[in-house]
Amino acid sequence: MRNRILSVDIFRGATILLMVLVNTPGTWSNVYAPLLHADWHGYTPTDLVFPFFLFIVGTSTAFSYKNRTVDAKAYRKIAIRAFKLIALGLFLGAFLIHYPFFKNFSDIRFPGVLQRIGVVFFFTAILFINLNWKKLIWVTGILLIGYWLLMTFVPVEGIASTLDRAPNNLANWIDVKVFGSHNYKADYDPEGFLSTIPAMASALLGVFTGLILTSDQEKKATILMGLGGSFLILGHLWDIVFPINKALWTSSFVLVTAGWANLILALIYYLTDVKKLEFGSIFRYGGANAIVIYFLSSFISKVMGQIKIGETSLHGWLFQNIFVHDFLALKTSSLLYGLSVVLFYSLIGYILYQRKIFIKV
Repeated sequence: MRNRILSVDIFRGATILLMVLVNTPGTWSNVYAPLLHADWHGYTPTDLVFPFFLFIVGTSTAFSYKNRTVDAKAYRKIAIRAFKLIALGLFLGAFLIHYPFFKNFSDIRFPGVLQRIGVVFFFTAILFINLNWKKLIWVTGILLIGYWLLMTFVPVEGIASTLDRAPNNLANWIDVKVFGSHNYKADYDPEGFLSTIPAMASALLGVFTGLILTSDQEKKATILMGLGGSFLILGHLWDIVFPINKALWTSSFVLVTAGWANLILALIYYLTDVKKLEFGSIFRYGGANAIVIYFLSSFISKVMGQIKIGETSLHGWLFQNIFVHDFLALKTSSLLYGLSVVLFYSLIGYILYQRKIFIKV
């Protein structure tokens, strides 16, 4: 079990550090294309980051709750953890460093990364402790197929639905109706209401991987490779009629990202468990306190953006005065800034790990 969890920690840590990298460039106006999200349909390496984290939430749920007794204590623990994640996300969206220390209520974004993790974890854990793996497969299929049918066949105010970024896109329309001004964008939110349904499927696919890793199956890496390849093929085939899209979290996007997650995790598992190679410690340190590192990176980045030095922010001042040089392309300077931030949080992860401080959220 130790090595299996080590594999997951390495994967989780790599995911969270990549998340820090793509979230904190020196300047958003100069970023290499692979470190940006796709404009709408399609996907880039950056689009894999968040679904990878939800996938590993599901895998960790299988580790943590496989033999847990289903009682009031279990439900309470699940609910409290979900509430903490949602509360932390809302705090990040509302906090200001100056009086009155919180945004006006109308300006607070309700959806968000931590909020989605909290909601997805809650329902995934509840389903996992109550259903066997066969029923979970049915639930996953219903979520993916049901979302596809909703998004493509349900009209919006009498108008045929579209998958483009438009008022008659069902997910976008619901976001505006449910959250109003509390969305990330005026017309939709990438962590919106309806798209959270297939996001749960991302975690459930991670659950199946967790069950494989904790089973007595032989050649687990081979099984995960087969799953990953199958998901990739199915996802790209589904893309023909239901385009791969992170903002909408389409069912094809779920399958493709779960495919890549299984392939990468299978490789890590093979190297650490089968071949007994020692590697990836820097990721393991970050993975052991992944939510803490994500929260700190988001909070500190927000604070640095609000502290003013002259006409710019502390973030902008550091970037311009330390990383911008005539002999470097601005995109390279921007990347180096992001890598320095990753190094900083890797060091925090290392210190916490060495001191055996594991903060459970």
